[in-house]
Amino acid sequence: MSLLSRMSASAATHDVAALVDALMSNPLRPGPPDLLVPGPPSARVPEPPRAGAPAPAGAPTAGAATAPPRLPTGPTGPGTAAARALLPDRPVAPPAPVHAPVPAGAVGRWLPQPPSGPGTAAVRVLGHRAPPERDADTAADDAVPALYCPPAVRDDRALGEEVDERLVGWAEEVGIYPGKLDMIRKAEFGRLIMLAHPETDDPERLLAAARCALAEWSVDDHYVDGEVEESRPELLGQRLAIAHSVIDQAHISREYAPELERVVQADPVMRALRSALGKLADHATWTQVRRLRHELGIMFVAYNQEGVWGNTGQRPPVWEFLMHRHENSFVPCMVLIDAVAGYELPMEEFADPRVRRVFTMAGSATVIVNDLYSMGKEGPDDTSLPRLIAEEDGCTMREAVERTVRIHDEMMHTVESEAAALALTGSPQLGRFLAGLWAWCGGSREWHATSGRYHGDRSG
Repeated sequence: MSLLSRMSASAATHDVAALVDALMSNPLRPGPPDLLVPGPPSARVPEPPRAGAPAPAGAPTAGAATAPPRLPTGPTGPGTAAARALLPDRPVAPPAPVHAPVPAGAVGRWLPQPPSGPGTAAVRVLGHRAPPERDADTAADDAVPALYCPPAVRDDRALGEEVDERLVGWAEEVGIYPGKLDMIRKAEFGRLIMLAHPETDDPERLLAAARCALAEWSVDDHYVDGEVEESRPELLGQRLAIAHSVIDQAHISREYAPELERVVQADPVMRALRSALGKLADHATWTQVRRLRHELGIMFVAYNQEGVWGNTGQRPPVWEFLMHRHENSFVPCMVLIDAVAGYELPMEEFADPRVRRVFTMAGSATVIVNDLYSMGKEGPDDTSLPRLIAEEDGCTMREAVERTVRIHDEMMHTVESEAAALALTGSPQLGRFLAGLWAWCGGSREWHATSGRYHGDRSG
């Protein structure tokens, strides 16, 4: 089920819809707010000014002492040997910084403190206080599972609205989602990006990521599910291949290049992809842009797989769907964590299989959240992890939802323990990236819990 159809569909009438609604509304956020710093979130380290810019008032002077990081000692106790084995054999030497220098020993100290001031009490309650104690009888009767996920680091509604308005203006300019811009505005995708990237409050940097995300999702809504235009399943592979020639610019002979360009210019999805990637280069290095291009190519493979299911009527087994979610997840959005924040994770570390495992598993967990929350909008023929579990194992939908929550939680606990181990001996940039990854998961969960995409006019 596509992004747009999930947003516009009426609420499902099956019994699980009530459970999903309760799951969405559950205020518990049991994951720690800061992946790398136990206890209350630490004070944010201001980003150093760019060359020639005046230092902000109150900024520490050169050579000023910084508080030592409070890192975990690594997972210990029964069952943690595998996580400890992830520690690199030798320390990874920090490479030269790209945008802004990373303070020595400051792993885990970039994310801002919990929101404060008028109108933020609800966010603090949901995000940064321990859940209230419950007696055994109350806990036993509680039928609503709590996803293991951190709270959102911040929820700046005004900033999210600003990004949303700029995103809708861009969507109108390139021509995606014609006649449906109000639905895009209501979904608050700009707010999602604001929640998921708390290291910057620059609306242009956030917009750069939001444009890429909306362009990515438009491929599904235009080509795969046909929510915006006729899907033409028999042409899906061809359309994806031509769109990929925009992601990884095709260079053909001068005689035929104009014909390819005419096809690209006539297609709003291809125009959106080209525009989003081109504007991203204003805020990211070529290596970071290349990373995104690579992840989009993987996603296109998954779209083809989804097309096969639709064309043949196949219902994939659970193992295949989980593999699909590895390829069709929020990873293309998450890959911009460092670019949006204004630094670069070295390719050597980004490509490390241990980092890749943590990164893609977090992507799978976040899209499983999407599957769970979309259950309240889906019909019996839609494909999602809970529905496939129920079909394959003959269990009730309530049991399938609870099992899906357990799968999500297993992934998130693995991400938490293995990321902490990797951060111990990786570069400061890696520690910062992993902290940003954890914050991305919390921001995404908060958006799913409050977005008009799932809740109509309800928010907060």
